[in-house]
Order: sequence, then C-alpha cells, then structure tokens
Amino acid sequence: MPLLADVAVPVPLSQAFTYEVPAALAGEVRPGARVLCEFHRRKLLGVVLAVSERSAAIDPSKIKPLAALVDARPALPAELLSFLQELAAYYFAPIGEVLRLALPAIEREQVRALKAQGELDGMLDLGRAKQVGGRKVAYATATDAVEEPGTLRGQAAAVLALLRANGEQPVARLEERYGNARSALKKLAERGLVALDEREPPRDPFFRLPEERDVPPELNPAQADAAARIDAALAALSAPGKPVPSAPGDAEARGAAPREARPAGPSAFLLFGVTGSGKTEVYLRAIKSCLDRGRGALVMVPEIALTPQLVARFRARFGDELAVLHSGLSDADRHAMWASLHGGKVRVAIGARSALFAPVPDLGLILVDEEHDGSFKQEEGVRYHARDMALLRAHRAGAVCVLGSATPSIESVALVRRGKLVELRLPDRAHREASLPEVTLVDLRRFGAGPSGDPLISLPLHRALERTLAAKEQAILFLNRRGFAPSVVCGSCGNLTTCSACSVALTYHRGRRRDARPQAPAGAPAPGPAAPLDERPQGGLLRCHYCDYAGPLPERCASCGSRTLLLEGLGTERLEATIAASFPEARVARLDRDVAGKDRSQAILARMREGKIDILVGTQMVTKGHDLPNVTLVGVVNADAALGLPDFRAAERGFQLLVQVAGRAGRRDRPGRVLIQTRNPEHPAIAFAAAHDVPGFLDREIRDREEVGYPPATRLALIRIDAVDEGVGRGAAAKLAAHARTCPDGLARRVEVLGPSAAPIARLRGRYRFRVLLRARERGPLRGTLAALAGLMRDGIDRNARVILDVDPVAML
Repeated sequence: MPLLADVAVPVPLSQAFTYEVPAALAGEVRPGARVLCEFHRRKLLGVVLAVSERSAAIDPSKIKPLAALVDARPALPAELLSFLQELAAYYFAPIGEVLRLALPAIEREQVRALKAQGELDGMLDLGRAKQVGGRKVAYATATDAVEEPGTLRGQAAAVLALLRANGEQPVARLEERYGNARSALKKLAERGLVALDEREPPRDPFFRLPEERDVPPELNPAQADAAARIDAALAALSAPGKPVPSAPGDAEARGAAPREARPAGPSAFLLFGVTGSGKTEVYLRAIKSCLDRGRGALVMVPEIALTPQLVARFRARFGDELAVLHSGLSDADRHAMWASLHGGKVRVAIGARSALFAPVPDLGLILVDEEHDGSFKQEEGVRYHARDMALLRAHRAGAVCVLGSATPSIESVALVRRGKLVELRLPDRAHREASLPEVTLVDLRRFGAGPSGDPLISLPLHRALERTLAAKEQAILFLNRRGFAPSVVCGSCGNLTTCSACSVALTYHRGRRRDARPQAPAGAPAPGPAAPLDERPQGGLLRCHYCDYAGPLPERCASCGSRTLLLEGLGTERLEATIAASFPEARVARLDRDVAGKDRSQAILARMREGKIDILVGTQMVTKGHDLPNVTLVGVVNADAALGLPDFRAAERGFQLLVQVAGRAGRRDRPGRVLIQTRNPEHPAIAFAAAHDVPGFLDREIRDREEVGYPPATRLALIRIDAVDEGVGRGAAAKLAAHARTCPDGLARRVEVLGPSAAPIARLRGRYRFRVLLRARERGPLRGTLAALAGLMRDGIDRNARVILDVDPVAML
C-alpha cells in the first residue's frame, strides 16, 4: 500500500488533504514537519498531520506526491501539533489557519535548499512564511573549568566574574563595560574558561540592558502555602519525555501526540490574590520548581505593555535564558525566540496571547497572569481564548496550569465550584506595611465641579489631588475614554458628528498642541485670561476608533450649516489639559493608546517610578498590574462609563477595572486612598468594589447570570454576519437563524436561537452587521447545531455576505 500523508495547507477550509510520500522521503516525513506541496497549480507550504500506509479513499491517480520536505526536524512538536488540532476542532476553525499561528518564518537556508532541488520553479505561494536570516553576533559564556589561583588579573578576572554571576553576555555589551574585553575573552577562551560562539540573537528591546540578579524575598504564609501546593503538583508529573501511550484508536493512531500521564492530585489552580499580594513571586517559585524537574514553563500576560515589567523580574531571577513572544517582534526576532525554544536552549517563554503556541520543550507549567482580562480572546481570524486553551494545552501535555488574578473571571470561579480548578488564596498584600486603600464614593449628583470648572473634576477629587501633591506623593486619574472630546455636537440642531463608514460618533483628538501661549515681550501688556478648553479648537482631528478614519473638524454642521459646533464630554487628552491648567506646579503625563508607541509606554512608566511624574492620567492601560510604590491616590473620574454597555459582562468588566485601578494605590508603607466618582453609587459593581468585596460581587453576579441564562450557566456561540448591502446581510442572517431552528436540537429546544438582529454597532467599516446568538445549557447540543450550520455557512450563503463563527464570544458589540 502507498505511504500517504495528511497535509494541512493555509487555505480557509477545515479539512486536510492527502498526498503521496515519495520513496525518497519515506523515512523523513513526520507529523509536524513542513512540506512543499502542489495545490491548485500553486506550490504551498503545508504541515503534515499524519503519515500512514493505507488505501486511498479517492482515485490513486488523482493523489499528488509531496514536492519537497522543508524541515528535517518537525517544526511543530507532537504535543503542540495535537493541541492545535483540538483547538481547530473546538472553534470550527480551518486547520491550516490554526497551524499558521504556531509556525515560524522559513529560513533563507531552507529556501536556498529548495531552489537547489529545483522545487521553487513555477508558481510558489509561501503565504505568510517570511524568510529570515542575517548577521551573526558574538556571545561569551563561562565554562565549568576552574583557573589556577592568582593566574588571572585585571579585566580578564573581572570579565570572567561577571559571566559567572550573570550568565552569557554579548561580546559587544562586555566591550561597553570593559575596553579590552575582546582580548581578555580571547585569553580566557585559550585557557578553556570561556566559550565563544556566534549566532543570531533576538534584538528585542527587553534584552537591551543588563538586569541585576535579585535575591528571592521571604514568602508570607499564604504565598508559601500556594507555592507548596503548586510544587506538589509539579512533583507529581511524569518524568519529562516519558508520555503514557494512548489507547488504541486514540490520538496516536491519528498521528497526533500520545497524551502525558496525568498526576494523581490537582493540576489546575486559580491563584486568587488581592492586588499587591505577591502573585508574581509565587509564579517565580513555581517556574524554578518546574525547571529543577527538567520541564519547561510558559507564562502569558494579557498585553505587551505588561510584558517588560514581568520580563525584568524574570531576568533578575533566571538571567537571559528566556524567550519573549509578542506581536511587536520582527520576523527575525520572533524566529530567533522560536528557534531557542524549539532547539531546547531556552525552557521558559513569556508573552501575550500568541505565546500560547510556543514550542516549549517538555512543557510542565503554564501560568496565565490577569486571567480575567478580555484581551486573551482573539477577535480576528481564529477566535480562540488563550486562557481556556491554556487549560486545554496543559491538560493534554500532562502539565500544571495556574490562572492568577485579583478579580477572577466568572468562568474561572465557576470552574472552581465545579471542582475543575483548585483555589489558592492570597488575602493580604505581600509587603507587611501595605494595606488595601481606603475607598470613598463621590456622588456626582451631590458634588459640583471643583476649581477647574469641569463637572467631572469634583471638589473632593480636586482637594485630594492638592493634598497628594503637597505630600510629594503621586496620583493616578483613570478615565476609559481616549481623545479630547468623545463627541462633537451642533449647538443649533443637536446633530452628532458620526463616522461615514461606522454607526459611531467621531472623537475629537487635539494632539500634542500646547495650551500655554508664548510669553509676552518685556513691556508688552499682559495677555487676557486663557480661552476655555471647550472653545472651538484650532487644528486637531476627528477620529473613528473603529475604522481608523481621521479627518479635520468641519467648519459647519453637516445637517443645518451652523458654525456652532461644541465639544461634548471628557477624554484623557482633555483631562490631562484640565489637570495641567488646574495644577500648574505638577508634572502631568498621559498613558493611553495614542501615546503608547513602540517603547513610549515603558518610558512613561519608568518616569513614574523615578518620581518624575506627579499625576498620571490614563485609560485602562494604567490598571494593568503596574507596581508604582509612591502612588497614594487613585481617582476614578467616571465609574459609570463602562456599566451601561449592552453586554451581559458590562458589570463584571466595570468591577474588574475599578478593583484593578484601585489596587495601584498604597502598595508600600504609605496608606493609599481611592476616590470613585459616580452618579450611581448603589450599582453592585461600584458598591462591592468600594468595599474590596470581590467574593461578594462574584456570588451576586453568578446568581444574576443563572437567573437570565448567561454564561457560566449556559454556553454561547455568536454567528456574525456582515455585508456592504444591508439587505444581503439581513437575508443571510435570517437564513442561518431559520436553519438553526430546524436542526434537531433547535426543534427540541435544547438550543435556543436568539435573532437575527442588528448588532449593537450596526455598521462598521462600511459593512452592515447582523448576528444570530445560539445558547444552550450543554455543550453537546450546541456543537451539534454548529456542525449542522457549518455547511450552510460555507456554501449556502450569498457570497457577498461574510459569516464569522465565534464560539464562547467575549465581545458582544
């Protein structure tokens, strides 16, 4: 019988394709390897899923041979390949698109080898498999050899001591510190005390500067207990590289990885600790325990902005033996990180959502920091949830998984109550002198504007800022609205200026124009009073935060022609300007996506830690786990903004933001204070946040969700439909809803079909949006209905309509 390979190619189809393995490649083609294969007269890079001798299900004459093998060693390890196949099945995603998420760039040496074989003649489509390969950089590493006492002096002795203390270093970095480093290294290498090699290093900014090693602090009892529980789970894992074979007919028979042995005790944990409770130190202890047992570790954080701070902590503990993965890396940097993991040189990976697919060798531990954060859900392409898939990957790999948060997600708490996760509590702050901040609710229905004149800068907030500045302490003001003014309204007819491609208001951005006017020349009359901030602006742009449109502020109202255009509402730009004008002696800065360029967010946070900023204004970027010791005041400017969205998770998200931003205050020996401005102080999210009562909020929210039938009481799938023509989109949505209702589980009411309906944001980027929501108590009926709809979504819908399936949706707008 012929040797056949099932190959996934990068096309939007859920199936794999069968190819014949040529005799010359029979012993080399293995699951996880990339191959070159012909597909519709093009040559594509595919990934082998399985190889077996079997009879073909189709005419053997129609089966094409593989053109070439790209990877001598499979690019995707067996454990990772098996996990990716499960992920594709769960989210009904094309397997080729899923595998793309984990594949590295193709090396230029591999391209040259294929050219030498004559395989790159004709039409070639490498998809996103970009080529990498460049200059080599010299590294120095201390060996285990020991020098004769007294034989080394001067810079040779100093360089060797540094390498032994801090691990391998780039030679160029050593030269910055020691002028004769190269000659010293040559002398050390001749004596066998140092090894020199050249390779392509990552050029990631996280590794630009050396990081001094730290000394692990003493754990408090709660931290010690959590670390011990995780250590016990790691100790119960099977030895690295020794999986237990699967049962006949299981994954191994399909060419996937055999499953690892499961430990007898718990292996998935929820680390629930208050803000500032020292969760990161527990993570560091867990990673050391994992590494000591010969296993690899994966750490995920919700956003790149959090990564540098965490990487610095990890480098201080473990040196530079880390791989950092995030979307900001160049192809060459990403490939260097991937290669260091794939080759086993590095055993710890840190990164944002996409780090889930890192080829960590002998995976033993996955840590998900701030597991509640919505950014773990991918909202484009393959719509996976990295937190949920971290649990799956750990389970399939026989690894331990730890989810950490001060405000756990409702879904994770439900898993604890169902016995799927074990809860570990950190009830107190790690620093003995630190305590949770005092929270005061400022009812804006009772308090008017302070001296600034802006109604959202109340008198209590203004006075609190004055006291903080007088004490030489720092403050954070949180407002989750970018721009200067969230909307532009005609003062004559009330017309709202909206985006021509989206059904949303345009936001006015003033940019970095300074308010301060030039100082008058000597002898000139003093200038009059400053113009109010809501005076018709000169310059600036109107921006759409959804489609990225940017255009000038119109001279007249588009509806009535009036010149009276008013800037309504308060954004972070305007808040920054208002605070700077009200407190001219204060150093005010802003942190939001408009100023957070490649390295600028870290520069702003560094200035904050160095005491060069007095008041930091920002969006939710200021809530994300930053440790700022001198911050004693946090002001939430408008707590109501997030609570009124048409989303069943609005209260949960609002509560999490309030607790997280409040946690930035009082993290050391100085007591902290939080002011939450609201017009609805009785709202449960606000009241529970003010009381630091996370368990109380979770209990109430779970009861409310159960009553109205939303997760975790039920399971959801959202079918999103959009089209340029409104009628086409509406018709496609109606067809899908009708078909779902006539499926067996729809008829039996095991699956509830809600819709079709227009999406809350009815038009986006020039396309009209509709949706159909499927809801079920059990996963099985829901998946059966989705499987029945898959064919219709692929072949039975007007091609002018786009259909996207979102399993376990997070964004409901």
